Amino acid sequence: MLKSLKTGWHVLYVRSCQEKKVHELLQENQLESFLPMLKVTKQWSDRKKTILKPFFPSYVFVKINSAKDFNRTLSIEGACNYVCFGKEYARVKREEIFKIKLLTDLDDIYDIETIRQSLEVGEIRKINFGTLNGLECEILKVNNINKIVVRIDSLKQNIIATLPSSYLSELSMA
Repeated sequence: MLKSLKTGWHVLYVRSCQEKKVHELLQENQLESFLPMLKVTKQWSDRKKTILKPFFPSYVFVKINSAKDFNRTLSIEGACNYVCFGKEYARVKREEIFKIKLLTDLDDIYDIETIRQSLEVGEIRKINFGTLNGLECEILKVNNINKIVVRIDSLKQNIIATLPSSYLSELSMA
């Protein structure tokens, strides 16, 4: 499989709860990596606390430019293996990395979650406000709340987020 290695963003599977550590070690070793984090408010009996947790548990995205980078990444403590679908290493398009960065960097979007199963095709809209301006998404209506779905096909996952309906417009068929 290494002979057919393609450069670009790959998905590294890491030990449970080791995502932050692996991400830091990759950066210390001059390997470009991306760990999307999500702000979550936890409620205890005596207090509330906002924490950062990985958006995709046990996954770190790594940009691979050579076979040397590929092997160096696996030598990082906490790294297990690259995610594969069949005999192919899971690769994530640059545009998909960009979409994930947009979603995780915004404060107006809340109630973000990831789901693995395929969803029934709903209405396709275009976001026309904020940092996500121009992004196409699928709309789900759950309890009269607009939720958007951004598909990350290379991971076979979807990102769901709640978004104000005023941010959305019809998708023009040009």
